[in-house]
Amino acid sequence: MKNNIFRTRTIAELLQNMGLGKPAHPLITIVDSAKLSYSEELIGMRFSSDMYCIGLKDVGCGIDYGLNQYDFDVGTLIFTAPGQVMTVTKAQKINQLKGWMLYFHPDLIENTSLGAKIDQYGFFNYKIHEALQLSEQEQETLERIAALIQGEINERIDNQSQQILVSYIELIINYSCRFYERQLNIRSTENVDVISRVEALLKDYYQNNDLFETGQPTIQYLADKCYLSPSYLSDLLTKETGRSAKEHINDFLIERAKHLLVFSSSSISEIAYSLGFNYPHYFARLFKNKTGKTPVEYRNSRQ
Repeated sequence: MKNNIFRTRTIAELLQNMGLGKPAHPLITIVDSAKLSYSEELIGMRFSSDMYCIGLKDVGCGIDYGLNQYDFDVGTLIFTAPGQVMTVTKAQKINQLKGWMLYFHPDLIENTSLGAKIDQYGFFNYKIHEALQLSEQEQETLERIAALIQGEINERIDNQSQQILVSYIELIINYSCRFYERQLNIRSTENVDVISRVEALLKDYYQNNDLFETGQPTIQYLADKCYLSPSYLSDLLTKETGRSAKEHINDFLIERAKHLLVFSSSSISEIAYSLGFNYPHYFARLFKNKTGKTPVEYRNSRQ
């Protein structure tokens, strides 16, 4: 049974499974983590929901949130998107864990500005050890917004409810963007190590002929080697270098192409295939976009 994934489709079903009664609103709820418990029999169980979740948890209660040392001792903010699978790793008693979990169904933000851009927030796909570590003041800021959401949920639903609730959710997300920027800044030394690791991985990938054997390196490949999620790696690289993970891959390929164009007699098609491009015209288009010249023009200018 533990190999199965138990899927929750609605807020009502979610609260029922948690033993918390009926929801005050059909599309959004805030769960008090202190009211939740997990028995030993649930360890290893896997769960998935159709909801987004933003959860603030106290890291001082003996709950494991990953292998990394955190910057603050107060709280951890985690984000999950619909369809992600969570696994129970240890038993939990009532009142053992402090914090709250904000669940909201995609229908709540459908046809809103937040719904149109929520996929742009990479932290909904971060790994647990990449979670946001909050200072006490940052935690208090988000708790005040959560209290406003809870108050709105408890009020009678009217024509303004959706707009107000979505605005509060977006405010939490906007603050989270600010807090993540702070976290990346204070981990700058660690981030430099990741950048160096990415550059070394790309060089090794080429020298080991992996381009010819398996095609171009992917963001997933680099992320796995760095023990990060693809979203976190790309956000980290963008913050530190102004270039996403995909841009780092493309820039590396173009630099290799420049070398081959100048120091080899291979045709443009042969160079394209050797760099993992299935179609030479795509290689030529990318090369011109990056350098302002076609491969032929670049080769001729260096002769």
